[in-house]
Amino acid sequence: MTSIDDLFKKPSLPSNKRKLESTRDPNEVYKSIKLSPNGDAKRNGQATVDEEEEDDGIAGPELPPDQEEEAPDDEEGRFFGGGITNDTAEVLDFIDERGKDDAGPERIDAAWVRKLALNFEKRITKNAELRAKFEGEPQKYVPHNLKAKWSVLTRITNRFMGSEADLDADVKALSILSEHSDLYEEFAKLGCVASLVSLLAHENTDIAIDAIEIISELTDEDVEAEQKEWDVLVDAMLDSDLLDLISQNISRLNEDNESDRNGIYHALSVLENLSSRPSIAERIGSATPIMAWLISRVQRRESTVRQNKQYSAEVLAILLQSSPANQKRFIEMDGVDAFLQLLSAYRKRDPDKGTEEEEYVENIFDCVTCSVDSEAGKSKFLEAEGVELCLIMLREGKMSRPRALRLLDHALGGQAGFACCERLVEAAGLKTVFSMFMKKHDNQMTEHLLGILASLLRSLPGDSAPRIRTLAKFVENNYEKTERLVRLRREYLSKVATVENDIKRERASDSADEEEMADEWLSRRLDAGLFSLQTVDVILAWLVAEDDGAKKEVQKLLADRDESLSDIKATIQEQLEGMDAGPEDTDSTLKDMLGTLVQFL
Repeated sequence: MTSIDDLFKKPSLPSNKRKLESTRDPNEVYKSIKLSPNGDAKRNGQATVDEEEEDDGIAGPELPPDQEEEAPDDEEGRFFGGGITNDTAEVLDFIDERGKDDAGPERIDAAWVRKLALNFEKRITKNAELRAKFEGEPQKYVPHNLKAKWSVLTRITNRFMGSEADLDADVKALSILSEHSDLYEEFAKLGCVASLVSLLAHENTDIAIDAIEIISELTDEDVEAEQKEWDVLVDAMLDSDLLDLISQNISRLNEDNESDRNGIYHALSVLENLSSRPSIAERIGSATPIMAWLISRVQRRESTVRQNKQYSAEVLAILLQSSPANQKRFIEMDGVDAFLQLLSAYRKRDPDKGTEEEEYVENIFDCVTCSVDSEAGKSKFLEAEGVELCLIMLREGKMSRPRALRLLDHALGGQAGFACCERLVEAAGLKTVFSMFMKKHDNQMTEHLLGILASLLRSLPGDSAPRIRTLAKFVENNYEKTERLVRLRREYLSKVATVENDIKRERASDSADEEEMADEWLSRRLDAGLFSLQTVDVILAWLVAEDDGAKKEVQKLLADRDESLSDIKATIQEQLEGMDAGPEDTDSTLKDMLGTLVQFL
C-alpha cells in the first residue's frame, strides 16, 4: 500500500488538475517577458513545468508558511474552491453576523448579561479544551507523515491561536459592564465573576493581564455603582481567590516587558480599589505576601523613579493608613528603618516638581508617619535615628521640610512619645523648632509646630533637664515665644468666631436640624482653626501652671483685648466635654492632664 510520504514525493499521474505554483511577483513576471527577446508567457510557464518534471522523485523544499497549500478538503486549490480560504470564509461569516447584530441598538439588560455570560463561558471552555489537547505546542500533535504539510500545521496553529484571540477579545468586551453597574449582581449570580477571576491563572499572560485590567475597571471608584452593587461584585471576586491570584501575577510578571509592566500597574490599581474597604485592606496585608512585595518593589533601585515604583509606595501607604494591623506588620518587617534610609537621600536634595519621584517621596513619608503613631513604631524610629534625620531636613531641606515636621509631630505625640521628646532636646532640636515657630508658615506647618511644643510640655518629666530647657525657651528674649502664642490665639479665635456666628444664624432658622447639622458645624469650626486654638490654649495653660513670670505675661497680653485666663479655661473645658462625648477608648491620660490644667486657670 502506497504511503502518504510516497504520494507527496513522487510526481502524480497525468491529470487535468491545475498544480499550485509558487507565488511570484506579477511585476517580475511581466519584466521577464518584456526583457527576453523571445519572451512568451506560455514558454516561460512551460519551462517551469519541465524543470519540475526533471526533478524525478523529489518534492523539493517544504513550502514556507506564507506559501502553503490549501486545506486537504479543498484539493482543487484556491481557484477551484471559490477563491477564498477557510479562515477567510470564517472572517466573512463573522462580519456578516456582526452586521446583523448592528442592525439596531442593543438593549443592555439582564437578558443581555445572560447571553454574554453564556458566550463567555463557551470561549473559556473551548480555549481550555484546546490547551489541554495541545499544551501550548500544537505542532507536536500533527501526525508525523503530515508534518511536511505546512497547511495542516498552520490550520491547527491558527485554530489554537484564534481561540486565544477570541477569549482575549471577550475579556476586553466585559468593559462595558462598568457603565451598567446595576447588572453587577446578575453578572455575579451567573458565575461569570469567578470565571473572570480564574483567567488570572491563565498561562497566556496577555489574557491574565487583560482580565486584571477589566477587574480594575469594574471596581474603580469612578464607576457610578451603589455600595451594595460594588460589595456584591467584590465579594464574589474575593470568594474566587482574587487576592492570591493577584499576588501570583505580580510575582510572575517581568517589568522589563512593557506588557507585563502594564499588568503590574493594573494589579496595583485593583489593590487600591479594594483597599477602600478597611477589612479588605487588612486582609491584603495579613493574608497575602503582597505587602512584602510592595516593600521590596519600593526599594528597588532605578535611575529614574518609574510609575510602578511610585504606585507601589502609594498603595502601601493606603494599606498602612487603613489598618493598625498592617502598620504592625510593616514595623515587624523593619519597614521603618528601610524607608528612613530611602528618605535620607532627600535630606538636602529635592526631587523635580511634578514628577513621579516627588509623589514617591511623599508616599514614603506617609508610610513612615503612619507607623510612628504606635509605641513599637516610635521605638523603631528612635533606633533608626529618625529624629536626627528629621532635624537635618528641617534645617537644610526644602520639599522635605514640611513633611519632616509632620513626621516629627506624630513621633513625639501620644503617651509613648516621651523618648522621642527627650531625643529631640538632646539632639539640639529646640533651637531648630523654636526658630521655625517664630517665622510665618502656612496653617499646616503652624499646626504641626504647635503639636510638637504641646507634646514636649506634656511628655517631658517634671523638673528634668530637657523640660527646664524647653520652658526656658518660652521665657528667653522677654517672652517673645509666649507673645507669639497669644498672637496666634487671636488669629484662630477670630476665624472660629466668624464661623460660629454663621452657625448661630443657621440655628436660629427653623429649617436647621441641629442633630443632622452637628457634625457639619463641628467640621466647619475645625477647618477654621478650632484644633489649633485648643492646642495654643493648652500650651498657655502649661506655662501658667509652671512659671509665675509666664503667667503674668500671659495675663497682661490677654488683657490687651479684654480677655483673661477664664477664656483659656473655657476652650479647654469644651475640649474635655468633647472627649467625654467621644469614643470610650479616648486617651484617659490626656483627659486627666486637661482636667488638672483647668484647675490652674
